[in-house]
Amino acid sequence: MKSQVRGGTRWKRFAVVMVPSVAATAAVGIGLAQGALAASFSVSGQQFKVTASHLHGEGFAQYGGIDTVYTSTKGDKKTQVPVAISSFDTATITKMCQSVKTEIPLINKTVYLRLEAGNNPKKPVTAENLYIDVAQLDADARFEDIDIGVAVQDKSRGPAVKDKSTLPGGFAQQARVADLYGVEQTAWATTAGTFTLNGLSMRLGGDPEMECY
Repeated sequence: MKSQVRGGTRWKRFAVVMVPSVAATAAVGIGLAQGALAASFSVSGQQFKVTASHLHGEGFAQYGGIDTVYTSTKGDKKTQVPVAISSFDTATITKMCQSVKTEIPLINKTVYLRLEAGNNPKKPVTAENLYIDVAQLDADARFEDIDIGVAVQDKSRGPAVKDKSTLPGGFAQQARVADLYGVEQTAWATTAGTFTLNGLSMRLGGDPEMECY
């Protein structure tokens, strides 16, 4: 991690994620594109990739947590993985791409799902009360009015802590404004009070180049 400067931090490869996860079905994606709906997305037992040209978030907080990941389609096998939970009161995202790679053993094929939205800067993706459970992120970032090391229970920015799976005594931070540029990240899940995908495009295929990066 590079130097931490209050009010104007610019970090590369900082372990936060600022973009939502893959919509698992076209029906869900189309519904989100048509209006602001509550959303909760995850891909069973898999991480997924997301890129964005720019994410602007207000009321940002981040803290460590644990996700329970189901590793079978029957839901009878699960494991726990550490994540960095990033939350926003509101967020706007331009040129968002989301992709997930899925192996299908029965037919010995790999299928890729790719979703794009917010390519028009005048109609970005928008979200309220957004949470993202991240495994890795590369980005250039700038934070305003940042507090580093704040206890999760004492945070004054961002939505309320979403569950009890936080890491006691773990790292936490918050900021009034967060801007990320050139985002490339992997995540396990996301939830949002409202999530609107303007200009949604979704497709399936077998070409590895369908992945966002």
